[in-house]
Amino acid sequence: MATGSLLDLSELVVAVTGAGGNIGSGIARRLSEAGAGVLLHTRTSPPAVDDFPGPIASVQCDLDADGAPDQVLAAGIEHFGRVDALVNNAGIQPVAALTEVSPDDFRAMFETNVTSAHRLTMALAAHLEDRGGTGSIVHVASIEGLQPAPGHGHYASAKAALRMHARASALELGPRGVRVNVVSPGLIARPGIEEQWPEGVERWQQAAPLGRLGEPEDVANACAFLLSDLSSWITGAEIIVDGGVLARPTW
Repeated sequence: MATGSLLDLSELVVAVTGAGGNIGSGIARRLSEAGAGVLLHTRTSPPAVDDFPGPIASVQCDLDADGAPDQVLAAGIEHFGRVDALVNNAGIQPVAALTEVSPDDFRAMFETNVTSAHRLTMALAAHLEDRGGTGSIVHVASIEGLQPAPGHGHYASAKAALRMHARASALELGPRGVRVNVVSPGLIARPGIEEQWPEGVERWQQAAPLGRLGEPEDVANACAFLLSDLSSWITGAEIIVDGGVLARPTW
């Protein structure tokens, strides 16, 4: 098959969680541009979708709530008739020293960033098995799952758990035709970041061999590859999208 056809996602219906955020909206838009039907999940207000070229639907719910995975899948089934793939992108990133993180805050970090992804992954796997279909799942983790930063210890711990969850899911769901992979971004540009954190942006630009912050589209392109037939023999893998920052020696 031609490479272009392997990157064509027009046969897929993909649910993207956290689609109202900076990275999530970028992922959803890129998948739409590749032809996929996209189910956009948000926790509160629906995202702006005026420039999405492909078919879309949306669902609003708190992923920590009882029945949330069924609600997400039901929305996709109602609109598209099925769901084939999933991008677990929803998450939170409060900044606090570990000594200041309460047990409830620590629990909430894992509930939102890990447990919700687990529940959705298992729900989609069951839906695919009922249909006799195959599918692909991408967890959006972070390079902080490999290298923590001060004030991000609970976030880094959750993202490390999400990385291992993808590998464990790949092992157990592979025989059922479900692939599970990870995309771990570095610092991604967002409106106002240069004004809000100028010293951090400068440090990142100096540390990155490619000399810039990432864009949401950089993360989205990695997700599109892992959802496409170009990655049909890839599962349990991780793509680092950080401009080369983790390649720099720390000594």
